[in-house]
Amino acid sequence: MFTTSKILSKEKVEELQKNPFFDKYAEKMAALQKKNPEEFLSRIEAKASNEAAASKPKEFSLPGKAKEKLEAVSSGQQLPGQAGQKSLDSVLKLDLLADKSAGEIEQIWCKHFSSKDAVAAVIPAQTFKVMQERFEEFNTFLFPLPRDQGYEFFVVQFLGKEVHFTSLINYQAHKENAPECLNMIHYTELADTKGIVLMVGEYDKDNLSSSEARCLADQVELYYSRPSDKRLELMTKFTKSPTLFSHDDLIKEINNIQIGDAEEAEAGVKN
Repeated sequence: MFTTSKILSKEKVEELQKNPFFDKYAEKMAALQKKNPEEFLSRIEAKASNEAAASKPKEFSLPGKAKEKLEAVSSGQQLPGQAGQKSLDSVLKLDLLADKSAGEIEQIWCKHFSSKDAVAAVIPAQTFKVMQERFEEFNTFLFPLPRDQGYEFFVVQFLGKEVHFTSLINYQAHKENAPECLNMIHYTELADTKGIVLMVGEYDKDNLSSSEARCLADQVELYYSRPSDKRLELMTKFTKSPTLFSHDDLIKEINNIQIGDAEEAEAGVKN
């Protein structure tokens, strides 16, 4: 008996004939189709399923240069520094900092980048150790950025000591080729001797203002160094139970942060 679901459609035949190896194996395929049509059709359907799986859009992966670095590391290529990261000495001469205190280094570091399209910070080494653990646990996340009368979402992903941002709308359009708008690097060379980690984030001034870049950097610090129970819950849902995750909860949380900052500033003025 024949079942209509097992008849090869005209479209499938035409697709099959486009295969560059069709002519070479045409006789064998015809023989198999005549001898065992069920097996012939099963092979065609399996091939179609494999091609569909291969063409399925990927989940979020590192944008731009970060993706290239990860691929190079995965393939065993030797890169300078961790995942190709520059050394601190290439940014600021370490010998000039040898006799400086952690506080003095913080002033030098932040002043050095104050006139550039960058955000900078100095993080206690122990705090950064905690952040790194969370970078691995919650490798990808989403942050809202207040703009005009609404919010724009930005995807963040972590690679070693690097933090990479791209806008959600760009990621949806370009996937892993989405352009970065902010790239943060943490330098740990002074962690043992001075107890600090230096961070600098370079941003695309055509897409972010200085205050917007700082807002994204601050959210990384808030969520990954000292998250409240609510922030930890949001990261856990996004990573482990995405169907329970809500973008609205992120907006509520950033509103709570802004209210808290305002109250703290008001209290400081009164004191």
